[in-house]
Amino acid sequence: MADVATALAPGIVVVEDNGTGPFSETVRSGVHVLAADEPVAKGGNDTGPDPYAYLLAGLGACTAMTLRMYARQKKWPLEKVRVQLQHDKIHAADCESCETKEGKVDRIQRTIELEGPLDDEQRKRLMEIADRCPVHRTLTSEILIQTSAR
Repeated sequence: MADVATALAPGIVVVEDNGTGPFSETVRSGVHVLAADEPVAKGGNDTGPDPYAYLLAGLGACTAMTLRMYARQKKWPLEKVRVQLQHDKIHAADCESCETKEGKVDRIQRTIELEGPLDDEQRKRLMEIADRCPVHRTLTSEILIQTSAR
């Protein structure tokens, strides 16, 4: 494994086996070192969040940060943001707004709690802004993942 004290360039994430279990991974980003694993029920050791938890964490963090930046720019009294997320798969036929009509589709449920003396219009606007966070836009747009071997 590479020296974890060495910072990675911005935008680079490296994930590699750490040898502690069948699915245990070390995740490095910048100077940060994280763990990823699968739960025991899926054959892992549960030494860290699973990949979907990291996906949700990215969306949740981006949502909260975007709302904070917007409220700060507008000088609105947003005191605290809490974003709760859950991922599951549902039958496509049960999703009226989905283009896919067969099989299953991924569903992310996001609940946003805003604390502070915000008026109704400010709260409404912040909920609209939540859908504009960069990670939300990435997840809801066309994505090209290019894979290469070394």
